[in-house]
Amino acid sequence: MHPETLVRDHTIYACVMGSRAFGLATDGSDTDRRGVFLAPTALFWRFDKPPTHVEGPQEEQFSWELERFCELALRANPNILECLHSPLVEYVDDTGRELLALREAFLSRQAYETFTRYALGQRKKLEADIRVHGAPRWKHAMHLVRLLISARDLLRTGRLTIDVGDHREPLLAVKRGEVSWPEVETWMTRLADEAEQACHHSPLPPDPDRRRVEAFLTRVRRASALQPEPYDEGVQGVVGARGVGQH
Repeated sequence: MHPETLVRDHTIYACVMGSRAFGLATDGSDTDRRGVFLAPTALFWRFDKPPTHVEGPQEEQFSWELERFCELALRANPNILECLHSPLVEYVDDTGRELLALREAFLSRQAYETFTRYALGQRKKLEADIRVHGAPRWKHAMHLVRLLISARDLLRTGRLTIDVGDHREPLLAVKRGEVSWPEVETWMTRLADEAEQACHHSPLPPDPDRRRVEAFLTRVRRASALQPEPYDEGVQGVVGARGVGQH
């Protein structure tokens, strides 16, 4: 089965992410689409397994196979958790609704570790830009500040909010380069400190509910196994899709 067929015929959840979901879109902003597909269980019985993720078929579109998506969400991967909470849902079927109903099962204090680690890596890249080019990539700086706000508020409230709300204008000012780098650094440092403090008193559980998620995945795989084996458009297409991207 060709990878694009998996996305076209077996998507269970699709949403818009990026600036449009964050409430930071401006004229000319791209539309970043993310999705989750459920590969038919029968495909896993072959030597050539279905891909864990597929790029396309549309521009700026990326989809994960359900199991890979759940694995990353259980590790509190920031991009995956935000995908689950997008306010811009384009498609969802019954299985997708079950997945969305599990959103809280993925949330835990582990988010502090993963969000902070990701933010630190991005901050080092911005500092490297300053050393090489004399200035950071301001769009990336804006999104880093946004991520730190999201992490702090998640740890404080136990809820992941995607739209930046009242932070829109200050964040866009960063994107336009209207805020000095020392001011942005001070903002980022303060947010990181507030996230650390929030982690100690967070309403989130220490760990995600892995058992609940696994029960969902097992039930879905079993139901898929009872369906007729899917038509094979060419197993070689599946082989070619493996390893797409870095996720």
